[in-house]
Amino acid sequence: MFKGYASDKFYDEMFAPDGSVRPHCEPLFGKFQQIETDDFLSRKATSELYFMRQGITFNVYHDNQGSERIFPFDPVPRVIPADEWELIEAGLTQRIAALNLFLNDIYHDQEILKDGVIPRFYIEEAKSFRKEFRGVDVPKDIYIQICGSDLIRGADGTYYVLEDNARCPSGASYLLENRNALKRAFPALFDSLGVRPVDSYPRDLLNMLHHISPRREGDPVCVLLTPGCFNSAYFEHCYLARKMGIEIVEGRDLVVKDKFVYMRTTKGLVRVDVIYRRIDDDFIDPVVFRKDSVLGVPGLMNAYMAGNVALANAVGTGIADDKVIYYFVPKMIEYYLGEKPILPNVPTFLPSEEKDMDYVMKNLPELVVKAANESGGYGMLMGPTASKEEIETFRGLIKADPRNYIAQPVISLSQSPTWCDGAMEGRHIDLRPYIINGETVKIVPGGLTRVALKKGSLVVNSSQGGGSKDTWVLK
Repeated sequence: MFKGYASDKFYDEMFAPDGSVRPHCEPLFGKFQQIETDDFLSRKATSELYFMRQGITFNVYHDNQGSERIFPFDPVPRVIPADEWELIEAGLTQRIAALNLFLNDIYHDQEILKDGVIPRFYIEEAKSFRKEFRGVDVPKDIYIQICGSDLIRGADGTYYVLEDNARCPSGASYLLENRNALKRAFPALFDSLGVRPVDSYPRDLLNMLHHISPRREGDPVCVLLTPGCFNSAYFEHCYLARKMGIEIVEGRDLVVKDKFVYMRTTKGLVRVDVIYRRIDDDFIDPVVFRKDSVLGVPGLMNAYMAGNVALANAVGTGIADDKVIYYFVPKMIEYYLGEKPILPNVPTFLPSEEKDMDYVMKNLPELVVKAANESGGYGMLMGPTASKEEIETFRGLIKADPRNYIAQPVISLSQSPTWCDGAMEGRHIDLRPYIINGETVKIVPGGLTRVALKKGSLVVNSSQGGGSKDTWVLK
C-alpha cells in the first residue's frame, strides 16, 4: 500500500527524509505491510459503517447540501513516541498554568497591564473581555477547566502551538470514537504495540466538574448545557453527557430562583451545582448579555456571581483564545512562571503595531491572516493561494480594524500517510490535545489529529473538508 509514497519536502510523521521508516513507526508499518489492499479497504468500510451506525456526525452551517455530516475518518493512525509526548504534556501544562494566572490577574488586579507586558488596549478592546466580571471570584480560582490547544509541526519537526481554544473546545468525542472505530476494524493492529489508552477522558472530565462544585456536602449535580440540536457539536454534547452519566439540558430546562439554579424534572426542581456549558458567553444569560438569546438561562449570572453554581469554562475565558492575545502567551509564561516557554508559538505579526502593519501590508500574498475571534477556518486568508481580489479585500479589512487580525508565515504542516483517492498519500495534519484542569492537570495521551483530505491543503477543519485520525501515544 505504501508503494510510490512520497514525503516530498514536508516533515513526514512515518518516514524519514531518506525514505526509511521512523523507528517508533516500524511496528505499525510492519502490521500494515501484512494487510492486502482489498482487506484494508474492507476494514476501512467497516470503520465508516461504525461511524454511520453510531451517528458520529458534525453540523455544517450555511451549506446547501444539508447540515449534518458523518465525520470523515482515515484508518492509518498517527503515532507519537513517549519522549515527544512528555514534551507536549510539559509544554501544555505550563501553558494552561500561565493562561489561568493571566485570567485571574486581568479580572482582578491587572498587574500584567500595569507592568506593561501587555498593552492595556489589547484587553479593553477585546470583544471577549467581560469587564463586568472584574472582581468576581471563580471556584478554586480556575478559569479554564477544559482547553484544546492546537499543535502543528513544522518542516524541521518542531512542535508549535497554533492557538488555544479556551471557551468551548470541541472534538473530544471524536478522539474517543476514532479509537473505538479503529479497534473494531483493525483489532490486530493493537497487539503488542504499547498504545496508551484514551478512555479515561469522560471520568477525568466528571472528576473535574465535581472538584469545582460550590456545594461540598453530598454528590454535586452536574449538567451539560447545550444550545440544542442545530449546534455544530450537538453529537458531542449528547455523547459526553451520556459518558459522564449527567443530564444534558437546554436553557429552557433550567430556572434561577433566589440566586440558585434548578433543573426542571418530572419530580420537581432539582438544584444544579455545576454546569459544563457548551454555549458561548454571548448567549448564556439574556439578562446580562444578548437580550435576544433564547438559548441561555435568565438570571444565571446572578447565581454564578453569588457563588452558588460553577461554570466550566468560566465566563470571560474567551479573552484567552483571542488570536491577538495568543501572541502574548510566551510573555505570560515568563511573567507569571519565570520560565521559558517549552512549546513555542508560531511567529506572529500584529497589524495594530506600526512596524508589523508595514510588514504585513508589504507581504500579504505570502502570509496567513486570521480574524481574532473566528474559528473553524472562517475569517481567514491563505495568502499564497488567494486571488488578488481576496488579498485586497483583506488588506482593506486589516486597515479598517487592525486590532482584529493577526498574520503569520505559512508553516509547512507535517504530513501523515492517509488513504485518499485509491492510494496512500501524504496529507497535512494538526493535533488538538485536551487539557483538563481540575485538582490536577490531566491530558489524555493523544488528542484529535485532524487531517486535510484535499491534496496540498493546509486547512484541516472539518467544516472545510477535513477529517481525522486516531492518535497513538506509545508507552
